[in-house]
Amino acid sequence: MISRRNRKTDRGTGRRGWRALLGVAFAFGLAALTPLQAQAAPIQSVGYGTLPNEGLYPEQTSCSGSYYQPGVPGGATKTAVYAGRTITLKYFYSPGCGSFARIENAPQGCAAHSNRLTDSGIVWVLETVDPGINYAYTKVINNLNGRQSKAVLFCDNQRLAETAWY
Repeated sequence: MISRRNRKTDRGTGRRGWRALLGVAFAFGLAALTPLQAQAAPIQSVGYGTLPNEGLYPEQTSCSGSYYQPGVPGGATKTAVYAGRTITLKYFYSPGCGSFARIENAPQGCAAHSNRLTDSGIVWVLETVDPGINYAYTKVINNLNGRQSKAVLFCDNQRLAETAWY
């Protein structure tokens, strides 16, 4: 037979056990909602985002699904070898929204870069390769109405490939 004193102790231990179990479950729940790795964010120059569709990823625009590789002088696809990988740079365009750059088979430290010519210089946006994947693509840059843009591949601050202005 368990004495009255022991029953209270057992009950108290049981409550503490449930509280501990709930605390552990809560911690695991929060951990499941927290990304395991930081995600890269786009970086942009002053002046980017002032034209329609700028600041949006291609799939967020009304032109989603209609981007294609245009007849850029010298080609809309370029390759470069870096860190033992052949990285592909692609330039995509839609006559209704603008253009964006995409890189494939790229290690971390590489970035897809879109440039747009202005009267006073170049406006740009870039996107780096996130941990765990090997590609990146930029937000749209508006090269409509006579504006020109191009795609550039950078790895560890080295310009490795670029398309012609389009």
